[in-house]
Amino acid sequence: MSKIGLFFGTTTGKTEGAAEMIQAEFGEDIVEIHDIAEAELEEFQQYDCLIIGCPTWNIGELQSDWDGLFDELDHVDFTTKKVAYFGTGDQIGYADNFQDAMGMLEEKIAGLGGTTVGHWPVDGYEHEASKAVKNGKFVGLALDEDNQSELTEKRIKSWVKQLQTEFGI
Repeated sequence: MSKIGLFFGTTTGKTEGAAEMIQAEFGEDIVEIHDIAEAELEEFQQYDCLIIGCPTWNIGELQSDWDGLFDELDHVDFTTKKVAYFGTGDQIGYADNFQDAMGMLEEKIAGLGGTTVGHWPVDGYEHEASKAVKNGKFVGLALDEDNQSELTEKRIKSWVKQLQTEFGI
């Protein structure tokens, strides 16, 4: 069984905490975590399955470490990769751009040949608009530690079960 590479960016620690919960749910022997601030582009090539985590920062922006690497992603071959996404954000305070960063990364990586898996329902969220919603679903797991932290563990458990099937593990 090939390992899964989980690459995350974090500013306040919420996305890192979610990454650690996802790793624990899969098992540490299955998921290897990489802080994007310290990762090398070549590390993406070590995995057939990727999980990308990014908070939406300010008003619909990428977290700074992902922002600094965004254009460099053009040099990564994602054509054989299954890629799942998760994001942290505030659906009440930033209802017009909730999870935009997740949507921006998914659009970029899918445009470079990555196959998106792990779509998540929009039911149960209160937001107005999001770049992460396509065909009526989020492109990945949407987490809101500011307003719905009590749902995070349940959502992660459910999403990981879904990914186990979609990743074929």
